[in-house]
Amino acid sequence: METIVKVEGGEVWADDTGGDGVPVVLLHPGVADSRAWDRVAPALAERHRVIRYDSRGFGRSPSPTAEYSLAADLRAVLDHFGVERAVLVGSSMGGATALSLALDEPSRVAALALLAPGVTGYPELESPELTARLGELAADGDMDGLVALSLTAWGAAGTPPDTDAVDLLCAAIPAWPAMYRHRTEDPPAFPRLGELSLPCTLLLGERDLPRVVRCNEAMAAAIPGCRLVRLPDCDHFPTLRAPRTVVSLVAELCAGVREAGVGEVGVGEAGTPEAGITEGV
Repeated sequence: METIVKVEGGEVWADDTGGDGVPVVLLHPGVADSRAWDRVAPALAERHRVIRYDSRGFGRSPSPTAEYSLAADLRAVLDHFGVERAVLVGSSMGGATALSLALDEPSRVAALALLAPGVTGYPELESPELTARLGELAADGDMDGLVALSLTAWGAAGTPPDTDAVDLLCAAIPAWPAMYRHRTEDPPAFPRLGELSLPCTLLLGERDLPRVVRCNEAMAAAIPGCRLVRLPDCDHFPTLRAPRTVVSLVAELCAGVREAGVGEVGVGEAGTPEAGITEGV
């Protein structure tokens, strides 16, 4: 069911498949909107209640006009749907959002699936050179240049013309100016990762930006009991490059949550992912 969710100072588009069990909430990256989950959501919805939404300015959500917090918006979406506890699946920007909520309100997060995640408070995650060049292209109104540079940076595993990644970037890039103008960064999470006590799987793409790979390695080492999955033929778009693997990893986390019970979830080793963990699409 598609709906508009009121958040502080604005609203976001969201979709809830309905269903029983602990919900799975999908949080998209900054290089895409919620359509990044199109190859993943239908398979997950066969067995789980799946909720996804567009962050402010992305996809079907209006652009922000006031300061906002990504974690606060996630909390508002959960409250709107009456979700007390969920498995959070976050890609890049969405991963950082999931971690912020898990640290602030651990009782609301049953497990974490982090896909090439970002995190607040990690030094040198952003590239000043890349950011400056993107800013120059944006100032010139050069959409083709922005897409080409973004593909070089975050889509190295794609095969030209890499239409799906291009379409996602073309839809996401117009959202960036308003996001950076109005979004307030959530408090530093990286120094607090050791506080997490929940099942967590982190997937990194070996062909992602080296600074992102280093950050993801450091995150996996800092999160107690975190399972690190490395995909050699994946970049910053894991839901495009390896959707079956993403579905498998999320399903394993959900199975662990069910086995542990709603009130008690332990940290332990996850099962073996399905064959094709190095798959490409």
